[in-house]
Amino acid sequence: MLSNLLLVASQVGTLFLMVAVGYVLAKRKKLTSGAVPQITFLLLYVVVPCVMVDALQTEYSPALLREMGFAAVVVALSYLAYALIILPFFRRRPEGTRAALQFGSMYGNTGFMGLPLVRAVLGEQALVYATVVFVVFNLFSWTHGVLIMGGRKGFSPKTALLNPGVLGAIAGLLLFLGKIRLPGLVGNAVGFLADVNTPLAMVVIGAQMAWADLPATFRNPLLYEGAILKLAVIPLITALAMLPLGLNPMLYSTIVILSAAPTAGVTSMFAVRFGRDTESSAQMVTLTTLLSIVTLPIFGALAAALGSGSALR
Repeated sequence: MLSNLLLVASQVGTLFLMVAVGYVLAKRKKLTSGAVPQITFLLLYVVVPCVMVDALQTEYSPALLREMGFAAVVVALSYLAYALIILPFFRRRPEGTRAALQFGSMYGNTGFMGLPLVRAVLGEQALVYATVVFVVFNLFSWTHGVLIMGGRKGFSPKTALLNPGVLGAIAGLLLFLGKIRLPGLVGNAVGFLADVNTPLAMVVIGAQMAWADLPATFRNPLLYEGAILKLAVIPLITALAMLPLGLNPMLYSTIVILSAAPTAGVTSMFAVRFGRDTESSAQMVTLTTLLSIVTLPIFGALAAALGSGSALR
C-alpha cells in the first residue's frame, strides 16, 4: 500500500510541477488571459480527440470490445448514482450557486487532469478504458450537466452528441472496429498531438489558478462541502461499489482514479454560459485541484490495494 501511495504521489507531483510552470508564467504575465482560451480550444478540439483516436489504435479483440462495452455501462450507472448523491446538497443556496456546486461536486476534470494522470500512473494501455470513461463523462455533462446548469432551455441533443470528446471517440472506435491502423505519417502526427495533452493541460490549469483569488477560496466553507463530495465521498463509493464486479485491475484502477479527479474546468465555462455563480465555480475548480495533490495519491493507492491485483506501473 505504501509503495503504491508513493508511486502515485510521485506521478501526481510530476503533473503539479507542470502546473507550477503555468502558474509562474501567468503570474509573470508571460502567459496572458487572452492566450489561455486559445490553448484550451486547441486542447479541446484537436488534442483530446487525437488522444481518443491514438488510444484506440490498438489490436482489435472481441474480448476487449466486450470489456469496453461493460465498462461504459458500469460508468454510466455510476454517473446516475452520482446524480442521486448530489441531490440533497446545497438545496438552501441560491439557484445559481446550488447549480454550480452540484455540477462541480459530480463532474471531474476527466480530460485535462484525469487522462494525463491515468497515462502517467497506469500506462498507455489504460487509455483505452479512460477513453470509455471520458465518452460517458461527455454524454452526461452535456445532458444531465446542462440540465443542472441551464435547465431544459439550455439542453441540446445535438451538442450532447456532437462535442469533440464524443466525436474523437467515435472516430477512434470506427477505426478500432474496422481493424484499421492509421498510415505511419498520419499515425505519428496524431500520436505527437496526443502527447502534448499532458503538459499543455497542466500549464492551463496552473495559469487558471494564478488568476484565482486564493484567500477568498480558502475562506469559503461551502466550497469544502463540495470538495469533500468530489474528492472523498464519490471516489470512495465508486471504489467500494466496483469491488463485487470483478473488473480487471487496470480497468478498476482507471475508473476509481478518474472518479477522484478534481472539479472539471467546464464547470466555470457552463456557469458563464448559463448565468450561474461564476465565482463559486472558479473557486471550486481551484480548491479541489489544490486538495487533489493529497487525495489523488490516496485513491490511486486504494484502487491498487482493493483491486484483484496491482495495475500500477
